[in-house]
Amino acid sequence: MPLRRRTAVPPDAVHHPVFARFYARFSVSADTSAGIAAHREELLAGLSGRVIEVGAGNGLNFAHYPAAVSEVVALEPERSLRHLAAQAARHTDVPVDVVPGAAEALPVKSEAFDAAVASLVLCSVRDLPRALAEIKRVLRPGGELRFFEHGLAERPGMARTQRVLDRTVWPLLFGGCHTSRDTIAAIEDAGFELGLYRRLRVPERGLQMPSSSCVLGVARRPVVVDDATYAG
Repeated sequence: MPLRRRTAVPPDAVHHPVFARFYARFSVSADTSAGIAAHREELLAGLSGRVIEVGAGNGLNFAHYPAAVSEVVALEPERSLRHLAAQAARHTDVPVDVVPGAAEALPVKSEAFDAAVASLVLCSVRDLPRALAEIKRVLRPGGELRFFEHGLAERPGMARTQRVLDRTVWPLLFGGCHTSRDTIAAIEDAGFELGLYRRLRVPERGLQMPSSSCVLGVARRPVVVDDATYAG
């Protein structure tokens, strides 16, 4: 695995032991009750080659990677969740290497991966532009970013509620999560070419939470064409 020797962010800079225990239990039940497992399947369908997953949590994506994926490097900065992810990695058909690391300083070489996966993690990174710049750096030109993220609600009333909660109690209660981030705008601002995406609610029916507004889709690192190629 192509690791860099130094990172600007300590690998265990994220430490939310209480939230980690809650998330480990809640996420497993939500995969079924809220339909998240189906979204994971859609998110990862068709991937191949080397993949980096940023913020792997307790490893619930691992079982959904298709056989064409040759390797997954899964980064998780929270120690308790990383331990659970390592356990999940032992029971997958696709090779998964779980390592410490923060999204803002990925400990891997540039242009080393065919695809990157961000699943319910960009809402909680400390520096979203920096994290997206790092993801772009480690993708080969033309490589895909697959994303499934919480985001800013389309309804103005809920969007106002999200912003209030993000400035007060929500990040403290939910491991640094921010519900009102505009994921699509941030991905475009980072220089990715936005592909197909769709907005959805999780869960689709029933009580809607500030975190229910989500977006699932794909973006690509642009392929830079050397103008000299077309010179006479």
